[in-house]
Amino acid sequence: MNIVARQVPPRAAWALEQAGVHPLLARLFAARGVLSHDELDDGLGRLLPPAGLKGIDAAARLLADAIGAQQRICIVADYDCDGATACAVALRGLRLLGAQHVDYLVPDRVVDGYGLTAPIARRVKERGADLLVTVDNGIASVDGVAQAKALGLAVLVTDHHLPGEQLPAADAIVNPNQPGCGFESKALAGVGVMFYVLLALRSELRARGIFDAPSTAGPTQGANAPSGGSAAHAVASVGANKPLQPRLEPLLPLVALGTVADVVRLDANNRRLVAQGLKRIRAGHASAGITALFSAAGRRMDAATSFDFGFALGPRINAAGRLSDMSLGIECLLTDDASQAAQLAAQLDAINRERRDIEGGMREQALLMAENLFEEGAEPPPAVSVFDADFHEGVVGIVASRIKDKLHRPTFVFATSGAPGAQGELKGSGRSIAGFHLRDALDLVAKRYPGVLLKFGGHAMAAGCTLAAGQFAVFEQALAQVAREWLDAAALTRRIDTDGTLASEYCRADLVDTLHREVWGQGFAPPTFSEEVEVLSQRLVGERHLSLKLMHQGRPMDGIWFGHTEQLPARVLLAFRLDVNEWKGERKVQFLVEGAQLK
Repeated sequence: MNIVARQVPPRAAWALEQAGVHPLLARLFAARGVLSHDELDDGLGRLLPPAGLKGIDAAARLLADAIGAQQRICIVADYDCDGATACAVALRGLRLLGAQHVDYLVPDRVVDGYGLTAPIARRVKERGADLLVTVDNGIASVDGVAQAKALGLAVLVTDHHLPGEQLPAADAIVNPNQPGCGFESKALAGVGVMFYVLLALRSELRARGIFDAPSTAGPTQGANAPSGGSAAHAVASVGANKPLQPRLEPLLPLVALGTVADVVRLDANNRRLVAQGLKRIRAGHASAGITALFSAAGRRMDAATSFDFGFALGPRINAAGRLSDMSLGIECLLTDDASQAAQLAAQLDAINRERRDIEGGMREQALLMAENLFEEGAEPPPAVSVFDADFHEGVVGIVASRIKDKLHRPTFVFATSGAPGAQGELKGSGRSIAGFHLRDALDLVAKRYPGVLLKFGGHAMAAGCTLAAGQFAVFEQALAQVAREWLDAAALTRRIDTDGTLASEYCRADLVDTLHREVWGQGFAPPTFSEEVEVLSQRLVGERHLSLKLMHQGRPMDGIWFGHTEQLPARVLLAFRLDVNEWKGERKVQFLVEGAQLK
């Protein structure tokens, strides 16, 4: 374990401070590459324009034509939180923009697998659809799109995943990562892509003279905007009885939730999307479903943070796709009925508790299996692959993430596929570390060992694959070999980048609240500090967590290290985040320990 303090460009920090940014925030922003106060402007007018996305004009025309002809539109969604929020944004947005016949279909994780397959295309056709729209999937669905086209369907693919060697023959493709797309934010989540498509569609409809009122290029702002219903916007009694131009900013809480939950890089554009969504939620302008999810999770909407999306709401939506039916999550995000939303949120909460129970048992077993791959005291292999016939395929990704965090190795966890006709096949999900592009690694394994991988896809840090029966051992060795070639000792040593020492004057509850209100996440790391402290006392709580009494710069501080049981020396270099512990009305700052560098 290496704890390394980030470099802070002094001129950037000074410029931010001179512009009125709090000194601590100025230091944090500068260390993350922010050079000027203008970069912190989260106004919608600062969003990258939709025109930068390749294929978006064609997509807007395709949707506008379908709405004008009152065609039936079917959304094919992925079964994770990004897919669910993208589906909800698509349905709400299209209905707001005049679509009269729009519904959705979400594949079953076990039965259907990922993406638009040929059977899914046939089911969409059987529903009577004219236009098929994918959200958060489709860029690799060459066969599925071909089947849809053969059935006479028009196809719009909206996605953000990396494409394969061949693009699907869709009528339009919107994906910032497709070849030839110059859009600066390659990190858009699937829900972000769909939101941009709606912006372009609204502009196209405005150009066709559909709306009574003109508009700016982006969503307009307003504190009294509606919560975002699924019905079409009311018709104004002006001119030729044209509808008023709908406002799309009510969709931003959904965009924010999906963006954070998908753990995409929070570049400046994504941070603006998330910030706008959080502002609406804190002001009480959220759909019934999001409101109910905050309540089920025991979180406060008026103090909503990006952490709530990543660790409270997102997991509850994801649990439906992993263990049950993602339509539960989508319906929760679609309903405007508070009572129905509360019932659905309660169901999602119960499913998430079941998910945690399954995950806990699998995690312990998988970690034991992984640790048996190497001798005690020895270094783990450069990549870890684990399989057990009793594993649940719905939570293999979460378990892989936990092992990756524990061992600091690219990790795949496999379970037996439950899909019909897939006897003996293994479904795996992987998580990676910095410097190891997981999807590219799978591509290399597939080329070196033809027939081992039946299918694969994903990103740099997360990917999935299906193995042919009896090929686990071959995959395990092949992935480890790629990791051995690509990763050196430095990459295989866990490193925590921190913001250095923390002045004791900043250990205040109000300042912690200020820090939490900013948008943090992947690629824009939450503040983590590091300092040598004295350990006054330590004890186990809940059998799995280390409760600490620390001396920090001459002041006693409470600390907690979740999931850690090993005792610390009397003095130690800790990496920690700030939190506020509330007990009997008292709010007290505590350190959340992330790691320790032992001398």
